[in-house]
Amino acid sequence: MVPRYARPQMSAIWEAENRFRIWFEIEAHATDALAELGVVPQSAAKALWAWWATNPKIDVAAIDAIEAVTKHDVIAFLTWVAEQVDAAGYVGEARFMHQGMTSSDVLDT
Repeated sequence: MVPRYARPQMSAIWEAENRFRIWFEIEAHATDALAELGVVPQSAAKALWAWWATNPKIDVAAIDAIEAVTKHDVIAFLTWVAEQVDAAGYVGEARFMHQGMTSSDVLDT
């Protein structure tokens, strides 16, 4: 986004933290659907939303650090979320995110 052409409201849409929030909601809704189909445990979907309800701060720097190792933006994000969900007491539940999905399913949505 070219700063001189961008209004603050438009720039905010494309900020990393907002992008990751959108990614989380896509992943969590997909996990809900998979839980309804019986593909993943209901507890996984509930754990994701329970963690999200705490209004977590998205640590962009931590996600970027993971991406420097993994060389993949979505894997870095998913890894960070899993660490946070585990730390919140829902150990192992985040592993059900992204099942049957590709990165394009998240990015294109």
